[in-house]
Amino acid sequence: MSTNKAPQANQPPQPFGSLSPAVMRASTVVFDTLEDFVARKSRQPDGFSYGVTGTPTARLLEQRIAALEDGRHCIVAPSGAAALMTVLMGFVTGGDHLLISAACYGTLKSFAQKWLARMDVEVELYSPRASAEIAALIRPNTKMICMESPGTITMEMQDIPAIARVARQHGVLTMVDNTWASPLGFRPLQHGVDFSVEAATKYFSGHSDVLMGAISMNGAEHYGILRETQSILGQQVSPEDCFLVLRGMETLNLRVAAQSESTLRIATRLAQHPLVDRVLYPPLPSDPGHAIWKRDYKTNGCLFSLILKPAPEPAFNAFFDALEHFVIGASWGGVHSLAAYYPASLQSERAFPATDQPVIRMSIGLEDTDLLLQDIERALAAYGAATPTR
Repeated sequence: MSTNKAPQANQPPQPFGSLSPAVMRASTVVFDTLEDFVARKSRQPDGFSYGVTGTPTARLLEQRIAALEDGRHCIVAPSGAAALMTVLMGFVTGGDHLLISAACYGTLKSFAQKWLARMDVEVELYSPRASAEIAALIRPNTKMICMESPGTITMEMQDIPAIARVARQHGVLTMVDNTWASPLGFRPLQHGVDFSVEAATKYFSGHSDVLMGAISMNGAEHYGILRETQSILGQQVSPEDCFLVLRGMETLNLRVAAQSESTLRIATRLAQHPLVDRVLYPPLPSDPGHAIWKRDYKTNGCLFSLILKPAPEPAFNAFFDALEHFVIGASWGGVHSLAAYYPASLQSERAFPATDQPVIRMSIGLEDTDLLLQDIERALAAYGAATPTR
C-alpha cells in the first residue's frame, strides 16, 4: 500500500535513565524547514546533515576520547589505518615532503610510498631513534613528520617532545601513532604534537572485535579540515561499533593497569632466559629507549618483542606449536594474549633495521601471569629442543 504522506522523524522518548549510551542510527537526517536543509552544511564540523557526517553516538565517543587525550577535538574513523590516512589526505598535497619514521605502521608507509608518491609527494623514511637532529632532514617543502613511539615491532623510542619542538620552529605538522602507550601512558598533545592517533581497535575496544581509529587534536582549523576530509572520503563509523568502544573504555583503566603489570613481570623474567638474546621493551633498563620511556611514559604497555638465540626456521615452528594459552595473530591491547612472527627477511627489507634476526612479538592479555610465563617457557623449551647443538 502506498501513501503520499511524508513520514515523521522519529523523536527520542522522554528522558530514560540508563547507564549505557544510546545507539543512534541514521543515514538520512531530516530537517524541520527548507531553510534548515539549504543551510545544512553550516552545521559542520560538529553537527549532523547526513549519516556520513556522524551520529550522536559517534560524537559522544569522540568527546570522551578527546578528554582522555587532553585535546579539544576528536574524529573517529573505521580503523587505525583509516585515521592515519585521513590525516595525510587532509594536509599533504603534491609537491610536499613527508618525513615518516622507519618504524611506523607498515600500511602507513605503503600508502605514502605507493599512493602519495603518485601525487608527487616526496616521502622520506628517517631513523626511528631520531631526536632533535631531525632538523637536518627538514626542507622548505616539508609538510609533516609522522612518528610512532615505540615502533610496535622492534620498539624503538623517539624523543617526541624534541621532534615536536623542532617541527614547530619550522612550521611543520606532527602526527604520532600513540597506540602502544594509549593516552593513559603518554599524551602527545601535551608535548606539542598536532595529531595524536590511536587504533581504538586495541586498548579502547579491548576485546578484539571492533575496528576503529581516533584522531585527537587541539587546533579548531585542523579539526574543520579533518572533519571535511572524513566526510568526503566516507570515513564514518557505525554507531554500534561506537557503542562497543564506549563500553570497552569503561574498563580501560583497569585493563591497562593489569596488563601493564603483567607484561613487565613477564618481560623481566624472559630477559634472563638463556635462549633469549634480547627483549625489545622500553620499560626494561637494558633497552636503548629506556631513558626516554622513563622520562615521558606512565605505563608499561602490553606489547614487547623477543629476539631469540639463532636457530633454523623449524625451531620457530616448534615455539609457536607449543603455545597453549597464546593464540597466533596480529594486534594487541585485548583481553587475550597474542603471539606474532616477523621473519628475518622482513627485517632486512626495512630502512634502519634494529636487527637482522627474526622477531617474535607478544601481546599480554588478562590471563593469569604465571600461566602465561609457563606457556612461554614451554615454547622456549620446544625451541631449544629443535635447535641443533654445536
